[in-house]
Amino acid sequence: MKNIFKSIGAGLAGIVVGAGLSLGTDYVLESTGILPRGHLHVSAGLICFVLLYRTLYNVVGFYVVACLAPSRPMRHALVLGAIGTAVSIMGAIATANMNLGPAWYAWTLALLTMPAAWLAGKLFERRVQLRPTE
Repeated sequence: MKNIFKSIGAGLAGIVVGAGLSLGTDYVLESTGILPRGHLHVSAGLICFVLLYRTLYNVVGFYVVACLAPSRPMRHALVLGAIGTAVSIMGAIATANMNLGPAWYAWTLALLTMPAAWLAGKLFERRVQLRPTE
């Protein structure tokens, strides 16, 4: 039972880190006028930049999950990735008719979530493998 709470805590920490970085960057870019507030009717290049930093922040969040997981770090990262993918798909469906930006943005974000989770898990596994034994 103790590990369940640790797993949930690891997942919540990863969500806070990934979402916090994304929302913080969004806020800075909107405050400086680089991004408009409330929609993504901008150039495809700028949307790709948003996808890039959100995906990188997802990797960081999933890496946090792997670091804090009580066991099986890759599995923890992938489970949270599956949850993130499901939430992204629901968001894409829910906002499809709201004209917030191109539909491909939301679907691409959903598509990139699982690879980001896998990459974070692999990076963590590699770090653990490279750690000198004592």
